[in-house]
Amino acid sequence: MKAARNGTKDGLEKTKIAMMRKVSFLSKKDCTDDTEEDSGYLDVTVSELKHPPPQLSPMPEGLSSQQVVRRHILSSIIQSERSYLDSLKRILLEYKKPLMEAEPRILSLKKIQPVFYRLKEILQCHSMFQIALASRVAEWDHTEKIGDLFVASFSKSMVLDVYSDYVNNFTNAMALIKKACMSKPAFLEFLKKKQAASTDRITLYGLMVKPIQRFPQFILLLQDMLKNTPVGHQDRLPLQLALTELETLAEKLNEQKRLAEQLAEIHQLTRSVSDRNLSKQLNSDQKQLILSETLIETVFGEKGQVLKSKERKVFLLNDMLVCANINVKYIERGIDNIFEEPRGPPDISSLVPIGPKYAVKWSAPLLQVQVVEVGQETPQHKDSVYQQSGSKRLSSTNSQGKLFLGPPRLYQELQELQHDLSVVEEVTLLVGTMQGSYQNLNTTVGQDWCMALQRLIRIKEDEIQCANKCRLRLMVPGKPDKSGRPVSFTVVFSTPSPISKISWVNRLHLAKIALREENLPGWVCVEDDEKTKPPFWCPLLACRLPVFTPKMQDLKLQAALYNPVHCSLLGFSAASTSLPQGYLWVASGCDDSHGQVEIFSLNRPTPRSVKSFSLGSPVLCLEYITEPSTDEELEIQTSEVPSKIGNTICVGLLDGNILVYGSVDTAAQCLLTFCNPECCPVLCLKQSTNFLFAGLSNGKVAVYNRKSGEGLWDPDSCRHVVIGCAPVLKLLQIDECVWASCANQVSVIEGSSLRTQSFEVHPNPMVGVTHMVRAGGGVWMAFSEGSSLRLFHTETLEHLQEINISTPSAYLSPGQKTVCVTSLLICQGLLWVGTAQGIIVTLPVPRLEGIPKITGKGMTSLNAHNGPVEFLVATSSILSQDFLKRDSAMEGGDSSSGAEDKEATDSFQESLQQADGSPQAEAKAKGVLLQYHLRSTSQLPGKLLTARPEETSDSTQDSLEHTLEDGSIYELSDDPEVWVKGPGPSSKEAGRREKVTSTAVISGGKGFRRLANSSNSSDSNENMLMVWQLPITI
Repeated sequence: MKAARNGTKDGLEKTKIAMMRKVSFLSKKDCTDDTEEDSGYLDVTVSELKHPPPQLSPMPEGLSSQQVVRRHILSSIIQSERSYLDSLKRILLEYKKPLMEAEPRILSLKKIQPVFYRLKEILQCHSMFQIALASRVAEWDHTEKIGDLFVASFSKSMVLDVYSDYVNNFTNAMALIKKACMSKPAFLEFLKKKQAASTDRITLYGLMVKPIQRFPQFILLLQDMLKNTPVGHQDRLPLQLALTELETLAEKLNEQKRLAEQLAEIHQLTRSVSDRNLSKQLNSDQKQLILSETLIETVFGEKGQVLKSKERKVFLLNDMLVCANINVKYIERGIDNIFEEPRGPPDISSLVPIGPKYAVKWSAPLLQVQVVEVGQETPQHKDSVYQQSGSKRLSSTNSQGKLFLGPPRLYQELQELQHDLSVVEEVTLLVGTMQGSYQNLNTTVGQDWCMALQRLIRIKEDEIQCANKCRLRLMVPGKPDKSGRPVSFTVVFSTPSPISKISWVNRLHLAKIALREENLPGWVCVEDDEKTKPPFWCPLLACRLPVFTPKMQDLKLQAALYNPVHCSLLGFSAASTSLPQGYLWVASGCDDSHGQVEIFSLNRPTPRSVKSFSLGSPVLCLEYITEPSTDEELEIQTSEVPSKIGNTICVGLLDGNILVYGSVDTAAQCLLTFCNPECCPVLCLKQSTNFLFAGLSNGKVAVYNRKSGEGLWDPDSCRHVVIGCAPVLKLLQIDECVWASCANQVSVIEGSSLRTQSFEVHPNPMVGVTHMVRAGGGVWMAFSEGSSLRLFHTETLEHLQEINISTPSAYLSPGQKTVCVTSLLICQGLLWVGTAQGIIVTLPVPRLEGIPKITGKGMTSLNAHNGPVEFLVATSSILSQDFLKRDSAMEGGDSSSGAEDKEATDSFQESLQQADGSPQAEAKAKGVLLQYHLRSTSQLPGKLLTARPEETSDSTQDSLEHTLEDGSIYELSDDPEVWVKGPGPSSKEAGRREKVTSTAVISGGKGFRRLANSSNSSDSNENMLMVWQLPITI
């Protein structure tokens, strides 16, 4: 059987034993139907009489609050599993069985089998799980353990196989149903009757999508269970392992579904292409679909008015951009239009999604496509001619030679306001020279005019910023004109949200980086002879740069640190393409004489050195210290009392000194200097709540308290914790404790009590722990010798996994036989391993609260250093919420968040009237064009000078608020396969979900080389930074 051949834990033997014992709930497969495909799985049925569904007993008295919550979560698991099984049975009994038994045939058996492929096997898996769940529920009050049941039930390869088959076949099944609805009226009528007869009126599609959602539902339930399971509970480690298994399973299914949908999307696009050359390119095995979305193309006139708008499907492939028209097919036989409310029985649009057909409008090489923002439409080549998409004549330029496109020439209007301001300033000066005195014409009025214009300039700048939030402007190459000059045209797309715009700009940027030589390829899988193609989300080498000047190459890199500092001046697209905002501190030393710190700014696609300073001793370690925040301090800050010292950076030196620097900017002001009492070299630093731990070379850890009322450390409060005789090489914070490595042991130091607990992590006492990183409920450790990594549980200290870092011998330098780990990092679901040979390896690990076990194949970077990888640093920042707010005044009726900015002034709201130049732009005349507040002339009769009509009132602003529209309950708004609608998310949930994170990883070492090309390497003595950029996560 397939399950046994693939290594199922139960295996063939246990199944044979069950059959020999004549277990009542097992029955042999009845092979009466010759048309049934032999799937290789054992067909079993479960007797509900002998094995009733799980039932939780009445709640006993005396339970703690956590026990009560755990019982409620268990009840939710029972109910959701029962509902899921009912849905699976409903598909088979109410849909598949009647279709199989229908006379005359509604559908042929060749079509029925693929539609319901693997549903019976999924039902069998969960029927067996329900039996085990019932047994565990019956003894819940005695054991209170369920995590191991999920591990045993869903770690089997059979579960992955049947779900993989189902997910991969899902798109094909939906396509078969669509075709059958169109070609067989009897089948369409069958689906209508089944939906009408059901009490909940769930469609067949709504039922068949549930297996895809099942494991994410399990994960949410187990996360809640883990949150309410105290440390030390017997179910805690099993729950963490269960989360790991389910997350791994869900990730594999998601990846397979993504690849299947990507392949189907490319095939559908290929079928609509008439150009043979383009069709050949799309059929290439090298083509990867990175992003596709339905956007609205808008064409503007000379005055900024909207001429036309139409939906387009835009495809971003790994080396080209394709724009296509969407032609949706309708069924006209008694079926209502899919965009109208049904007036009678349910139509096909509610029974199954109808996929669109595409007609390619244009395609362009990716490297020739440029993202252009409002006010940045200046031609980049003097011989190029620029034309707006959809317009027959070329756009004109102004007197300054700049081109203004888009809604409604906001940048040009800004320049006009600036011109008017300069004129009014001159008029004000001339008014001051007047000999007479006039009531409404004096310098005070002129100054008010200047202030009003300055305010309008600020408003116009805000409008430009808002126009960029949901407008994707692309400069696309076209066919040359008659004179042979290249012609480029501008395409303006409206994205559904600012997050969609951010995704497009970021993916376009990374796709271009992926086409560079160093990323073709950038990673290989050595476990399968480099046959696995690295996915797009693999880290891309964005740039590499030297750390120090050529005269300072004798310095040795020691440590690096990421200092997150938000840059408010960063533009919208710059925030989508630049590295995480902040600064990178790189520290080094030279013998025993001096040290050096170099500070790089990361607020752009390439790091830039902004400051450098020397120290009297080599730097051994760096630590970022966050300012303590308590409720009292927050109250003090809100009462406008000057804040404390803020976040700081601690620097540990070879001479035993610890320096404290401010991290607000690049001034690098030293706030405090102190030395440990024994003047031992400071090898590592770590903050834990209000304590600073310093690992020393004499086997001790020095602990410092904060000064009362200040954010700095108190040197006189130093306490020592003896760890061992060997140097303390690494410190790691785990909740309220700090782990300290000394030789082959790790000591757990408890908070303020400083009590220690030691455990052995390696059998060889001569091997020391050099690196420790934490993820979820586990800690990965690397050692001074060998290529092995070990995983330990953070709570039980149990050894859970050990792996060896393997690297092909062809990548090693002559004389190197083994790999030694020199740096370790966990970031975005990847365990990064830097080696002494300069090679970097990544291994996939779970991202959730489970155990970070290695769950897949490792990837080796073909971009390496010539010397050891001295450090790996993760940089990550969250984009400001200002970027994610979609201004309702800018977007008109498209916005669903118009009430978010009620705190804005009325004058600001009045100024944002339909800036996209739509037909509603006539309201522009009703906005405040010029209004000022009289000071010395406040007693003059008459109304204030304003261009706003008298009948305009503030009540017009109510039209800017919009209610939330219904959204897909599956959160796949652009997926044509999902048309099952439900209540849209609340504004609070939407705000919580709109979190955009930019991430990059930086490595430091000597030189650079390509493993695939030994000739492409830099000077081996040059200290080099390599920057890997990851796609923005939402």
